[in-house]
Amino acid sequence: MPFSCGIVGLPNVGKSTIFNALTRSAQALAANYPFATIDPNVGEVAVPDDRLRVLQELVNGQRIVPATVRFVDIAGLVRGASAGQGLGNAFLSHIRETDAVAMVVRCFEDENVTHVEEHPDPKRDIEIVDIELALADLATMQKRLPKLEREIRANPKLRDNFEAARRVAAALEEGRPARVFPAGSPESAVALESFLLTGKPLLYVANIDEAQIGKPGPLVDATEAVAAAEGNRVVMLSGKVESELAGLSEDEARDFRTELGLRRSGLDELAIAAYDLLGLMTFLTAGEKEVRAWTIPRGTKAPEAAGRIHGDIERGFIRAEIVSYADYVKYRTMDALKAAGLLRSEGREYVMQEGDVVNFRFNV
Repeated sequence: MPFSCGIVGLPNVGKSTIFNALTRSAQALAANYPFATIDPNVGEVAVPDDRLRVLQELVNGQRIVPATVRFVDIAGLVRGASAGQGLGNAFLSHIRETDAVAMVVRCFEDENVTHVEEHPDPKRDIEIVDIELALADLATMQKRLPKLEREIRANPKLRDNFEAARRVAAALEEGRPARVFPAGSPESAVALESFLLTGKPLLYVANIDEAQIGKPGPLVDATEAVAAAEGNRVVMLSGKVESELAGLSEDEARDFRTELGLRRSGLDELAIAAYDLLGLMTFLTAGEKEVRAWTIPRGTKAPEAAGRIHGDIERGFIRAEIVSYADYVKYRTMDALKAAGLLRSEGREYVMQEGDVVNFRFNV
């Protein structure tokens, strides 16, 4: 199953418009009133990767299969959602099912598009979402702590886990998200086990209008200031422009982007940022039938990477024959790579690197 990223934010900030453009569909209702989205909309989006086309030409591949990220467009959040306001708990339960969160922040003024708080204010709007997520997480921890306390009476060795859970609850009471605890810490393990909303990786999506491209303005500045203070990332895009681009041919879209001074679409930037946020990387396979990008977490060893292709390949793993993408492009054929001594044979302990072009040897 692809890794997933929930698109969240207040109502009327452009979530559904961005989702429709991402998935090149009209799947999500984009309307000028709150709660146009009720049930979550789900779509898989290709992660842009120019290397695939290059490899396809080198090996005369029949088709390309890119890596994908699943995006989930979730109903808008309002004050009091953690207590059931708006779509409340239904909204929050949908976020729990995703691996990461992309928070859309409205960074444009338009009197024809209503705002639930009357006017855009990125800092305030982000705080509303953050508070509701933290309150929902705190309620989760307040239910879990008594259970953990009962468990340590039967097994005192669980006390460290209980104390970590108390520290997470204390942070939430102070308005700090669970992701402030470092990865691998006992607290982060508690957040993961408890499916805490604020424990998920987060990035911000600053939704601007066309006039702001190249000169974003104070609302984007405010969003970037919040992100910088948290160590998070901002992707800036115009949902309206991206919707127009999604309806054009590839050539027309490229010309339009050039006209606007954009190197790549904002949606491509978002897909790449979400992929990176999830701690993912890509290895490549290249043959006549297909050239494909495979998604694995960073730090994955060769046998586990082989398992992404098929379980039998992992079970019967012998070795991985690997060349770097840069070397492949330079030498152009496998024979030339072998002659240059650039085809490596790696064993079970090899940690996969971004852009490895791999052939797995196995026996079952």
